[in-house]
Amino acid sequence: MTDGTASSDLPMELGSEFIRVARKELRQGSDRVGACLEKLSLQQIWHRDHAIENSVGNLVLHLGGNVRQWIVSGVGGEKDGRDRDWEFATRDPLPAAELRDRLAAAVDAADAVLAGLPRERLVETRSIQVYEVTVVHAITHVLTHFAGHVGQIIWATKHLTGTDLGFYGYLKKAPGGPSRHAP
Repeated sequence: MTDGTASSDLPMELGSEFIRVARKELRQGSDRVGACLEKLSLQQIWHRDHAIENSVGNLVLHLGGNVRQWIVSGVGGEKDGRDRDWEFATRDPLPAAELRDRLAAAVDAADAVLAGLPRERLVETRSIQVYEVTVVHAITHVLTHFAGHVGQIIWATKHLTGTDLGFYGYLKKAPGGPSRHAP
């Protein structure tokens, strides 16, 4: 390698970077969900136009359950007490603060697992739900799943409130303005 890094260090560096990014993305998604919950009334959080739809509240419960099952339990080895059916079936209108705190606690627990995860364990296999996956696969699953539902919550919040959430406002101040192709 031209930068002086031995090629044998690359897998460890890549593993460390993957864990750093995973932790950052989970935290950012959780923070954005929290910001959405602050803008919504209790009625909006639990709103659904059709019985087959998920409310924002159900999606938040589902995100917390998924993070706990796949990372805290599946990767970290904690007991799995998830009740996935309840996440979608509940109609009890839990308040925004409780939903935010539940999700934040799940992300905090996952962050602790990821922070202490030895990089060489990324290729180990785990049984999660009915799947045999590597640890890196389990983390990647959570990241993509989390991002998809965070996107739904952001869309629902914009739809229900008619307001811009300002998550990308800093791009408007960038030289040359926002790019249609920026991440």
